[in-house]
Amino acid sequence: MSTTCEHSWGEDGFCEICGLAASSPTPVAEVAPEPVQVRECPSCGAPLDDRFCEDCGADSLATPQPRSAPAVATEEPPPVTSARTWSVVVSADRKYYESVKADGGPDADTIMFPPYCPDRHFELHGEQVSIGRRSATRGIQPDIDLTGPPEDPGVSRLHALLVAEADGGWAIVDINSANGTTLNYRRDMLKPNTPRTLEDGDRVHIGAWTTITLHAD
Repeated sequence: MSTTCEHSWGEDGFCEICGLAASSPTPVAEVAPEPVQVRECPSCGAPLDDRFCEDCGADSLATPQPRSAPAVATEEPPPVTSARTWSVVVSADRKYYESVKADGGPDADTIMFPPYCPDRHFELHGEQVSIGRRSATRGIQPDIDLTGPPEDPGVSRLHALLVAEADGGWAIVDINSANGTTLNYRRDMLKPNTPRTLEDGDRVHIGAWTTITLHAD
């Protein structure tokens, strides 16, 4: 569609005022381009070019989740360890020896208290710890070997067991020994083959003068 203006036209067919040609189309006003909207990730706020966020992997078509506050680094306390280390001390116990003599047990008068017997220390590991005196002919090698010198003849070759319990503690079991096993200076014998739970500081008495004291470190 052609148009003319109200100005004067020159011989060359163009308006002398606006320069419009006689056959020029109606000028169209320039339209400013619409601003490009930047999409943001609904989860982390990062610029979003596609459906899935390149920063956090969130799906932009899914239901928007509230943005979580940035994590604050905190110093964690060291782990608490409840495990205890157990050990025993084997000693020559004169108090126990005197009680055995007072009871008048077999051969009590013939067994002498040793003039010198240093304490022996053993750590407890595994599920059970055997106590006794080794015997090569019988193939007995106890974990707590009380073979002398000095040697308590009242201790059986395989006298007792220390058995680990589920809570981390230990129990004592008399293995049907010849002279029995007692606790904490009491004279009533433990029932054979029956575990008795021990506490820190308990004393296990075997033989004529041997005391085994339990310690939790």
